Amino acid sequence: MTHVKFNNRPLAKSIDSLFDELIGNFPASWNNELKNLSFNSPAANIHETNEAYHLELIAPGRNKEDFKINIENGVLSVSFEKKDENKTEGYKTIRREFSYQSFKRSFNLDENVDTENIQAKYDNGVLKLLLPKKEQPKPSAKQINIQ
Repeated sequence: MTHVKFNNRPLAKSIDSLFDELIGNFPASWNNELKNLSFNSPAANIHETNEAYHLELIAPGRNKEDFKINIENGVLSVSFEKKDENKTEGYKTIRREFSYQSFKRSFNLDENVDTENIQAKYDNGVLKLLLPKKEQPKPSAKQINIQ
C-alpha cells in the first residue's frame, strides 16, 4: 500500500524553511566568514628579489618586544600579544579609543628559503622580515667524451 502525505500547512512550512535557511546557521556560518576576513590581522606585502623574499606587516603603535616570530614545519608565524598596561595612581582615563588586539598571521615558506638566516626589523610601524633564499648549486659545465 502506498502512503501519500499531504502538506496541511504549505505556507507555514515555506516560511519555516526560509527562516531556517536565512537565520538558522547564523552563528556558525557568519563566525567562519568573520574569521576568514581577519579584521585583527595586519595587512601584508610580500616582495621577491633574486636573493630573498621581503615580508612587510603594517602594525603601527606597537613595541617590537611584543612580537613573536616562529618557524615550524615550513610555516612562518608572526604574532602579537598585547601586554597589560601599568595603571598609574591618580591617573584616570576618560576616553579610550586606542585598541591593540592580539593577532597571528601564518605564511607557508618556499622550500628554498634559508630559515637559519631570517632577519626581522620593526621600523616606523612596519615589521619587516628578510627571508633569504638558499644558494642554489649552479650546474657546472661538463665535457662528455665520445667512445
